[in-house]
Amino acid sequence: MTTSSAAATHVDQLKSKIQKRQARVGIIGLGYVGLPLALLYSEQKFQVTGFDIDARKVDTLSKGGSYIYRITIEEIQAARAQGFSATSDYSELSAMDAIIICVPTPLNEYHEPDLSYITGTTHSIAPHLKAGQLVILESTTYPGTTEEVMIPILEKENRAGLTAARKDTLAENEFFVAFSPEREDPGNTTVARRDIPKVVGGLNAQASELACALYGCIFNRTVPVSSPAAAEMTKLLENIYRCVNIALVNELKLLCLRMGLNIWEVIEAASTKPFGFHPFYPGPGLGGHCIPIDPFYLSWKAKEFDFRTRFIELAGEINNNMPYHVLASVGGALNRHKKSVNGAQVLILGVAYKKDIDDLRESPALAIIELLQKDGAAVSYHDPYFPFIGKGRKYDLQMKRVELKNLGQYDCVVIVTDHSDYDYRDIVQQAQLVVDTRNATRGIESSKIVHC
Repeated sequence: MTTSSAAATHVDQLKSKIQKRQARVGIIGLGYVGLPLALLYSEQKFQVTGFDIDARKVDTLSKGGSYIYRITIEEIQAARAQGFSATSDYSELSAMDAIIICVPTPLNEYHEPDLSYITGTTHSIAPHLKAGQLVILESTTYPGTTEEVMIPILEKENRAGLTAARKDTLAENEFFVAFSPEREDPGNTTVARRDIPKVVGGLNAQASELACALYGCIFNRTVPVSSPAAAEMTKLLENIYRCVNIALVNELKLLCLRMGLNIWEVIEAASTKPFGFHPFYPGPGLGGHCIPIDPFYLSWKAKEFDFRTRFIELAGEINNNMPYHVLASVGGALNRHKKSVNGAQVLILGVAYKKDIDDLRESPALAIIELLQKDGAAVSYHDPYFPFIGKGRKYDLQMKRVELKNLGQYDCVVIVTDHSDYDYRDIVQQAQLVVDTRNATRGIESSKIVHC
């Protein structure tokens, strides 16, 4: 058998394994992206192994438990019955046919990309890489990461002299690489995960074909693009689109407050237009792993090309300043009640970055709590999803949730996350003063309410 025919056999064999649900799938990073993905493959009868350096996650899953609110114990146990397992032993990667990387990509203290999770994971994969394996990166990052960062490590550090397949004329000692951005939307109950099209950018045609085949087993539609960089840019465009439009309505909200107009009424009226308008809504700041972070990945990369992304940077500046607007609104509201922030008892309602989810990543509530504390307020919080706030990447608050009762003891109640569990009419009735950052009290008439 010639080298080219042997290499082609790698493609045919993996594609056949995928179609027969015999391919072993390894997913690295069992967080809000990786664990749901593992469950989707388990539902389709794939044998899935999850890899994570967090021993707590591995132990919880190994015992049939769940650490993500929206993923039930029953789902984990069903996956385990199908063969799903979790481990911290990366040597097991050598038994995988496909490896999907779902690790965080935060910003460092200088607002620059922190690729340490990607590079660390890639270093762990390389010694166990074998010919014919498919490696897919899902972590959101700047265009060029897959080809400029990940592939060189894999090629340099694997033990068999393997190279990434770049041309359509294959060699026997090659592995396949693709990028496919995650499109998770925690809390979204209107769109099934399977119905979210999966964008795929392979390093060569065979890599795209294999990645589309793999994802096509769990998603109803795959969307191939020309390269990993095109797929990386696709993800950034999606999130920057949201970031810029949210910044626009946040700025308009500030203007409407000065003009005595209700921005929510204006957005609702504009939404009646059947074309050319999509509603976005203001808030106390941006949260989640994507929208507050991803635009800065592109801004950083753009400097390599002597290009400044002024529009994106301005949107980031507006959104990042919203917690300061909330602080000013709380101070103004207390002042009208002849009180100051310094010494005030303030209750924050909701600390998740958006309603009805158990995700604290980049939540504006954390910044608001810290700002209030710095100004001398005694801050408490309640959130049905978080009994405790500990140490995070940027904050170390060490706070326990208080019970949602006797709201009159607080000088001000600040609605930061509009969870569906809250009875807002009762909250307004009990509280002395309510600062509403989410329009959660719409329809409730009360002089106690301050919209900000």
